[in-house]
Amino acid sequence: MRTLAFLRLLNTIFRDKEPDVDWIERSGLLAVKIGQIFALRPDFLGEDRCRTLARLYRNTHSIAPEDAMKLIAEYAGSGFLESFLVFEKEPFASASIGQVHRAQLRSGARVAVKLIKRDQAEAFRRDVERVRYLLRIALFLYPALRGVANPISLLEQIEKMTTSELDLRNEVRGWKELNRLRVEAESDYDLSKMGLSNVYEELSNEKILVSEYVDGTTLDELLAHNRLQYETLLDLFHVHGYFLFSVGTFHGDIHPGNIVLKDGVFYFVDTGHLGHVQPQMRESLFAFFEALSRDAYAECATWLNQMADRGIEGARFERFEQKFLDLYADFKGKTVSEVSLTQKMMDTIRLGVLSGMYFDKGMFDIIKSLMFLDGMVIRANPGAVLLHDMRRFIDDLSLTTNHEIGKNDERR
Repeated sequence: MRTLAFLRLLNTIFRDKEPDVDWIERSGLLAVKIGQIFALRPDFLGEDRCRTLARLYRNTHSIAPEDAMKLIAEYAGSGFLESFLVFEKEPFASASIGQVHRAQLRSGARVAVKLIKRDQAEAFRRDVERVRYLLRIALFLYPALRGVANPISLLEQIEKMTTSELDLRNEVRGWKELNRLRVEAESDYDLSKMGLSNVYEELSNEKILVSEYVDGTTLDELLAHNRLQYETLLDLFHVHGYFLFSVGTFHGDIHPGNIVLKDGVFYFVDTGHLGHVQPQMRESLFAFFEALSRDAYAECATWLNQMADRGIEGARFERFEQKFLDLYADFKGKTVSEVSLTQKMMDTIRLGVLSGMYFDKGMFDIIKSLMFLDGMVIRANPGAVLLHDMRRFIDDLSLTTNHEIGKNDERR
């Protein structure tokens, strides 16, 4: 992505006119990934513009059936299709990296066959390097861009996630890890509303993934048609909160196109990137949000300092605490449409960084999760006071978080 193309991308995302989604898709994988991130920011782009950008999560251009068959033969060999009774050559879903075909194994099982549409890795890396060069110039001219919103850090995270997605073996590994953690949680936490479609590892490789077909609807599609209930989203918080706060390993790309809802169960797909949070950050993060749900802002300031790899003390902390209280002076009782939780958290971390704190890179995955979840709530129920509504799950999460803290103490 050259300079003019990058500037045009920013222009089409932020200008008054409707974003040119077709042009974004034609501009390459990096442009699509940047557009997808902004699709979940109705707090400053506006709902209509985000709805348009959300098309980048679904219904992107697929390749012709004959080309798909050639790719399958190239990826898996000519004998691969002999494993199926039925294989639909037309895909039922297409995203920025892959497309998915319905099929039926000889055993009778209905499956989804995902294949990488084309080799985009090299072009993607070139675009990343060009944009990284441009951002370095921007940071030199405008050093205030550094901190939690450092655009180079954001670019690096996009690069890491996308590179992982280009190898479908990572999706198999992510599925195994989440499934293991789900089984381990059975006696401690109710995860009955979480599902993972079974993977046929013997039929899968770097470019092809065969998994159980889930006949449901993505949250993105439900949001697009105003059919996703706010109470249903709170159930998702209940599930995702366990992995984020109690375990510290979670789906690292939980955008609404990666969650399929069927009969009240959330099926997590595209598990190629898992987020990881170290115990110190995870435990303090939970305490931060628990205090935030009670409007106990002085406690929040203390827990944020505990969350940092390198905290501050004495007069520096006192100055930080006063600025923190000023930042949250008008937060109590605010709806998600009045004050974006994502933006507030970014402002909070930025304040901590400018005050001398240092946070692990795992913080980006946390912020991204909040961005996706916060964005879904804004679209489903802009009048929600999310943190107060989450209090119903605090006790459950507190029990499991304290349980994990105890296990960590034993290890230490």
